[in-house]
Amino acid sequence: MNTLRHLKGWSLLCASLLLIAVLSFTILWHHDFSVEGVRLVIRMTARTSLLLFLLAFTASAAFRLWPSRWTRWQRANRRYLGLSFAGSHAMHAVAITALARMDPVLYHSRVKLATYVLSGLGYVFIIAMASTSFKRTAAWIGPRAWKVLHVTGAYYLWLTFMKAFVTRAPADSFYWPFVGVLAAAMLLRIVGMAKVNTPAHIVAS
Repeated sequence: MNTLRHLKGWSLLCASLLLIAVLSFTILWHHDFSVEGVRLVIRMTARTSLLLFLLAFTASAAFRLWPSRWTRWQRANRRYLGLSFAGSHAMHAVAITALARMDPVLYHSRVKLATYVLSGLGYVFIIAMASTSFKRTAAWIGPRAWKVLHVTGAYYLWLTFMKAFVTRAPADSFYWPFVGVLAAAMLLRIVGMAKVNTPAHIVAS
């Protein structure tokens, strides 16, 4: 837990992105910068993105339900976890672009028009949410618009992750645990919201 004292804010963001970059380079180097290496980086960054997204997505609800040093750290660093997710997904996009250039036949056999639309909108949300994760830009769009953007974006990104894993799970049971984790995260968020909206006299009774 002492590590959490130092791993926060900008240091958390830098450490997360550096770790993901080093892991990506190591995978590529180990596979001679081949198509297979790029595909492994795509998978790895998808999972780091999922982990960082879920930490940000459940931060407030986890603290409300289980106040502790860990959940307090998670909530306090929600912005930087979200920015780390954005950085991880940017690397994911770079790896996908590299695959498209290195093996266009394989790329187009895996990516459909619907994927372009859904993923493209997801990246629009990521860019917009990351851009408004600072006091000046958040103040510029106003608290109401900020809340609409970040709540809508969070649920849309959850949906895109769920769709991606549910689509793959029937053919590969490896993906079912990811579906379960995403479902649990949504349940946690809903229960956390319900606790906030529960009148004080009912909680006390």
